[in-house]
Amino acid sequence: MNTAYAAEAGRIIYVAGSAQVADRAAVLNAPVQEGDMLVTGKDGFVYIQTADNGLFILRPSTKARIATYYIDKKNPANTRIKLELLSGVARSQSGEAVKMARQNFRFNTPVAAIGVRGTDFVVAADQESTRVTVLSGGITLSGFDGACRPDGAGPCEGSAARELFANQKGVLLQYRRGQAAPQLVPEANGVTPDSIAPPRPDEPAKQGGSASNLPPQPSLDARKTADLQQKVADQNNPGSKNEPTQPPDPIVTVPPVTEVGTKPTDPVTPVEPPKPVQPERQIVWGRWQTLADSTAPSVDFVAQLGKNSQLVRKTEDYVLFYTEGREAQVPERGAVSFTLAQGEATIRYDNTAIAPVVSKLENGQLSFNFDNRTFATSFDVVNSSERLSLQSTGLVASNGRFASDNSVYFKPNAVYVDGFLSQDKGLNAAYVFESRLSPQRTINGITYWNNPVTPK
Repeated sequence: MNTAYAAEAGRIIYVAGSAQVADRAAVLNAPVQEGDMLVTGKDGFVYIQTADNGLFILRPSTKARIATYYIDKKNPANTRIKLELLSGVARSQSGEAVKMARQNFRFNTPVAAIGVRGTDFVVAADQESTRVTVLSGGITLSGFDGACRPDGAGPCEGSAARELFANQKGVLLQYRRGQAAPQLVPEANGVTPDSIAPPRPDEPAKQGGSASNLPPQPSLDARKTADLQQKVADQNNPGSKNEPTQPPDPIVTVPPVTEVGTKPTDPVTPVEPPKPVQPERQIVWGRWQTLADSTAPSVDFVAQLGKNSQLVRKTEDYVLFYTEGREAQVPERGAVSFTLAQGEATIRYDNTAIAPVVSKLENGQLSFNFDNRTFATSFDVVNSSERLSLQSTGLVASNGRFASDNSVYFKPNAVYVDGFLSQDKGLNAAYVFESRLSPQRTINGITYWNNPVTPK
């Protein structure tokens, strides 16, 4: 049958503690229908295997709903899937239908919409905020506004949307009600979903964990647990059957033979070859879009991902990566200031009939205070018709990542900054930035900084 008119969105494959589906107690193997309210108590966990073999996991003190799960295998463009997290912490692992129709998947919270790039992610939500960490793949997050509505389908795109990928280590994506856009926050400085409601130790591993890896039900005896695991394995691998096997032969250790009259020699400890020294992480920065009048280096986005470079952030025109290597050793004390070596910005109009304006940067300042793990930066954006003075402040993580904090949304002429420190050829830094300048236009850009100076 090619089309599944999925009134049944999935089935419960694991439940522990207090949990309900609609007005009923959640029980193993019970169906979950589209629209059913799912609730877990303070000790409750529910794992749902969706109709397309994905996973929807609710951790303690969570309310959620599978609003829509319509799958059309013959024509994936007709597939419609929407999950809703009203409060608490939930994990979503994309199933086969979602991977075939990512443009038709939506995960709503009370304040934001999440779209996927083929993904395994964890969300914490309440009435005022949403926080997302990504285990594999990537997501896009946008707060609800005139262009992004809760009743919409698929991801919300546009200048107010932000992306997060699994290879962006040590950060989460956060949106608070009323913000202009979501922001990246170092995990060291933010409240992660896992810290709000930790996973069970035996929660399936990221993207590739399956029902057969689930923990046994504590309420079942050993025989029932074995039957359950066999049943789930048969469902995941139709046509295959696990035959009983004989226990392996015991391993017999034979002592070494020593000739009579000879003295056994001492065992020789092998000498491990020295491990190669990892190079420092290097900054890769520039424009990934083709821009007339641009002097920024051109970066092949796909090629960098193929080299296992780590994506820091991609804006509408610019991108920042770092290569594999040692993390920067951020000082615990002191301060440092940098000189702006290169930078560029592009102003874009919502009316696409107006050409983008490539602008240069002047009077750049970037300083770090390692005593309180903060940074501050400012610069002027200059083109033939105007000069804009912009600034930002934020927090620095121990691995060298730094990003703007919530205060930038309440400061005049502020931009959102996301960057990192590198110790390749001496201490240097780079960041991308973006902001909405007015209801009609946005700005995004990139900077590279070197020649650090320690204040006396």
